[in-house]
Amino acid sequence: MATNIPAASPIIGDEERAAVDRVMRSGMIAQGPEVAAFEGEFAELAGGVTCVAVNSGTSALHMGLIAAGVRPGDEVIVPSFTFAATGNAVALVGATPVFVDVEEDYFCLDPAAVEAAVTDKTVGIMPVHLYGHPANMAALQQIADKHGLAIYEDAAQAHGAEFDGTRVGSFGKFAAFSLYPTKNMTSGEGGMVSTADEDLARTVRLLRNQGMEKRYENELVGFNTRMTDIHAAIGRVQLGKLDGWTKTRQQNAKFLDENLSGVIVPPVADNATHVYHQYTIRVDAADRDAFVAGLGERGVGSGVYYPIPTHALPSFGLDLDLPTTARVAKEVISLPVHPALQDGDLEKVVAAVNELASAGA
Repeated sequence: MATNIPAASPIIGDEERAAVDRVMRSGMIAQGPEVAAFEGEFAELAGGVTCVAVNSGTSALHMGLIAAGVRPGDEVIVPSFTFAATGNAVALVGATPVFVDVEEDYFCLDPAAVEAAVTDKTVGIMPVHLYGHPANMAALQQIADKHGLAIYEDAAQAHGAEFDGTRVGSFGKFAAFSLYPTKNMTSGEGGMVSTADEDLARTVRLLRNQGMEKRYENELVGFNTRMTDIHAAIGRVQLGKLDGWTKTRQQNAKFLDENLSGVIVPPVADNATHVYHQYTIRVDAADRDAFVAGLGERGVGSGVYYPIPTHALPSFGLDLDLPTTARVAKEVISLPVHPALQDGDLEKVVAAVNELASAGA
C-alpha cells in the first residue's frame, strides 16, 4: 500500500505565494529589506538576541563558528547522534569535532560525557536540541563556565523550544537555526544565526557577503551565503504561523503519548518545552526495520533519524564507544506529528503502531 500519511509535509499556501509575488514585482530580489525585516522578526523567536540570515542551517553553523574564532587545532564537543551537519561545520573550520554520547531519555548531549571529553584543546560545546527537545543547558553551561568554554547551539530543529522558560537560541555564544522545507517553519531554504554578541553578528554579516559591509571594500575573506529576499518573504509569513503550528504539533504529540502502546514514547523534561520537530518512539532494535516497513504497508510514513551515528559515517570513520548512541540509532522511529495531518490521521498512526507493537513487528 502506498504511503498516504507523509512523515513530513511543508505547508505552503496563498500567503507565501503572495509574498513571493510581492518581492518579484518589487525588483529587489537579492538580500535586501525583506531579509532585514525577517531578521528583526525572528529575533523574538530566538529570545530577543540579534539575528543574521544566511542561506542554510549548515551555513549558520559554519559562519557562526568562524565568527566565534574557532580555528584549526581547536576541539569542539558535539553529539554523534545528530545530523552530519553538526560535526561537518566544526570540521569545515579546520577544528576537530569530539563526538560524545547522548542522554538516554532526551537524545541530547550527556553532560557527564561532555565533562569527560574536555581537554586543553577544547574551546566549545555544541549541544543539539534534537527533535525539538532542548538540551540540558543548565548542566552544560556549568561545565562551560568551569572550564572557560563557549557554547554554540545547534537549534536547527528547535524553533521556539525553551529550557527553564528561556528560548533556545539565546544561551550560547551563538546559535544556528535551519529553515529547510521540513523544519517547523521554512523559508524554502535558509538559516539564521542568533547571538547577543554584536561583534560576532557583524562578522557573520561580513562572512555571508564576501567579507563586505560596503561594496567593494572587503574587510576579510568571506563567502556568498546570503539569503534572498524571496526566501525571507516566505520565512516572514511562516514565522507568523509558527506559534499555531507548534501548538498543533504539541497537541498531536499529546494524543500519541496517550494512545500508543508497546513502544517507548518520547519523554519531556520537567523544565523543557518540546516543539516536536520529530515525534520519535523507540522499538526493539531487532524489530525496527520490520516496524518501519509495516508502517509503510499500512499507509503511515515514518523516518529514522539517524541510522548511522556521525562518528561512524565514512566521512569521519571513527571507532568510538558511545553505547547510548549506538543503541538508540538502532531503535528510533519518527512518526508523523506535523500540523498538516488531517482528521483521522492520528488514529490511523496509532492503530498501525499498536498493531505492529502487539505483533512484535
